[in-house]
Amino acid sequence: MEETLKALESSLSHIKWRLKSSSKLRLEIDILALCTGMRPVIMVDYGGKMPELQEHLCELLKLCQKESPSFEHLRVMIIEDMIYLIHVKGLAEYVSSSLSSEAELHFVDLEQDPPKMITLKEKSSVGMQLISVQKSFSLVFPLNGMTDESRLPNRTDHTIEATSSNITILPQSTEVVDLSSCICDSQVTIPTLNGWLLGYPVVYLFGKEHIADAIYNLSTQSLRIFKILVTRNGPFSKGSIPEELMSFSVPYELSMEGSNEPWAEMFLAKMQSKWAKCKPTWRTLQMEVSECFPQAIAL
Repeated sequence: MEETLKALESSLSHIKWRLKSSSKLRLEIDILALCTGMRPVIMVDYGGKMPELQEHLCELLKLCQKESPSFEHLRVMIIEDMIYLIHVKGLAEYVSSSLSSEAELHFVDLEQDPPKMITLKEKSSVGMQLISVQKSFSLVFPLNGMTDESRLPNRTDHTIEATSSNITILPQSTEVVDLSSCICDSQVTIPTLNGWLLGYPVVYLFGKEHIADAIYNLSTQSLRIFKILVTRNGPFSKGSIPEELMSFSVPYELSMEGSNEPWAEMFLAKMQSKWAKCKPTWRTLQMEVSECFPQAIAL
């Protein structure tokens, strides 16, 4: 961890990206989560706006990869106007498990009023299309490793438009992986894709034709906020103050048991299993559940 954060600190000092202290802490946690295998994907919704944010992340990652091997498998990925940092091998493993029976997601169908908890066994059309998107990801990020370097597209803007036929993910590459095409012809929305991609056990499900319905149906609901909190070890620890690793929400009426919901217990157990492999970095890991009243929601 110490080497990783020193490389990050050094690289940040060499680029013109002035981060607020809160954003810098978020970046540190996100980078450590990727490098230690706690998360395969993080969404960068801090530190500026596109396209400058993309430029800063690419420049930062290029410098970090020169400073430390910890960053070798990290890449920048974009989907429409969203930007992410990914761990290529971790994402390949996650996609593979998602397509197997190892990780059955629960969905909150926001096209219904009130929202209803469902699984893919109930044959949601948008849910079925999400599986197709996952299969596209599995072609881009195969478990059996990287494809041949000769197939790398020659893009002057250093962005790879990823399709199953042209993608190559190379070690030490600073190319941006553009997966916008994976949802352009489907009803899968960015919030639904993000719910799966960011590793949430419960995903908001609605199609592009029902965005207004989804916003209204969720805005009228009280929510439970589930947070995974961690504390760090070593000289870069923030004392005993827990820091947020990730968080997600579920309608109050669909999560009456809170952290005792079966899916919540399974999710926490999975996170604890990952934590057990990287305790030198993370001292503690816990789940915290809180409630919030209905409020305006942006999807």
